[in-house]
Amino acid sequence: MRRLLFAVSLMIGLGLAWPALAQDASSTQGISPNKDTPAPADADASSLVLDKAEAAILKSDWKTAEPILDSWLAAHPTDTRALFDAGYLADAQGRNDDALALYRKTLEANPKSFEAEISLGLLLARLGRPAEARPALEAATQLDPGAAGPEAKAKAWRALAKIAMHGTGGTGEASVGIDTAQASIDLLEALKISPETLEDMLMAASLAEANDDPAGAEAAYRRALKVEPDSSAAVAGLAHLLIAQKKYPEAEALLQPALKKLPGDPALTAQLAAVLVAEDKVEALPLLQQFHTDHPKDAAMTRMLAQVEADAGEYEVSDQLYVSLLAASPKDADLLAGHGQNLIRLRRYPEALKAFQSATDIDETNGEAWNGLAFAAFQTHQPAITLHALTVRSKYLPESATIYFLWATAYDTLHDKKQAVAYYHRFLDSAGGKFPDQEWQARQRLALMEKAP
Repeated sequence: MRRLLFAVSLMIGLGLAWPALAQDASSTQGISPNKDTPAPADADASSLVLDKAEAAILKSDWKTAEPILDSWLAAHPTDTRALFDAGYLADAQGRNDDALALYRKTLEANPKSFEAEISLGLLLARLGRPAEARPALEAATQLDPGAAGPEAKAKAWRALAKIAMHGTGGTGEASVGIDTAQASIDLLEALKISPETLEDMLMAASLAEANDDPAGAEAAYRRALKVEPDSSAAVAGLAHLLIAQKKYPEAEALLQPALKKLPGDPALTAQLAAVLVAEDKVEALPLLQQFHTDHPKDAAMTRMLAQVEADAGEYEVSDQLYVSLLAASPKDADLLAGHGQNLIRLRRYPEALKAFQSATDIDETNGEAWNGLAFAAFQTHQPAITLHALTVRSKYLPESATIYFLWATAYDTLHDKKQAVAYYHRFLDSAGGKFPDQEWQARQRLALMEKAP
């Protein structure tokens, strides 16, 4: 009974489910008494009383267990078993402050209580207080886990690895920086005393990614998939690596069967959509449309759908999506730029000009917004603004044939013959017959300007 209760407390501390462990008959052996256990005559009474309380706790019968523990602790305030049981009960009920206090009282009564030390550390970690959690968990790794065995101590090492991996602190707490080297050390300590789990493999992959070791990360993800082929986390992690390496066919081959098993999974759907877009496959659009229908508030996927709709020539549909996104994020320069591009395609140039101006005001480094602003300004007969936009754009984006033509026509409109001639020539040198109408126009203008005195 004693060991079972403690094992369940570890499961709660790690955010795992109670039933799986409660059904494990091998977990029912008692933990050896510590030096603060009452004298033998009293120990029998303690065992009877606390066994009854623990039996109720295992059934989540808090109303039965709590008065038994309160009564016993009133007469035996330093009984470490009762203090821990009361702490566990409070922990299971979400009474975090009470649980913390009771775990600490257990440690005051018996500083060598492994169960109280690790439970305290796990609760603090779960509450987002890693700066306090780490010392408690480190202390637990130096204590004898008793009948709980090395697996219990391995949980402390794994929790330490998670803290080192994720860092940060809760509100009002000093932050704990991310330390991937320490996370690796902690994880290795866990693996010395317990078998590698799927979660360990995923953490190893994340650590490899953080250390710029894609090969190591890929090996860890593939190892995880051998253990659990349906692990969405492993599929998503490996797909992320393949997409980053532009191995789109491999990523698609991984994601397609995974989504058949987990239809509608947001992360996998987003990744497959990104792959299909990169491969320029028509399947991307219906996939995104269905996902948007099912999850209309998913901003990331709505953004992707808006771009794909625009690429498909559905500018009005795309723009409705951009407008809805801008209602929630009016200062997003990329959304404003996408909105502006649709307005240009819909020939609503004055509105496009305002959208691009807003985008460049928000983010001066947004080359696509400057690109759109240059074109919209030319269409609204403002060549001076066009030239300014092109000048800033050139800081962030490479020049192209179409941009050379825009430079040339803007200078031509302003009667700057020297610059217009120069840019018409740059345009013709780079066009290579891809823009026959504009190339004809450029040659006609050059013929006139170069003949003029």
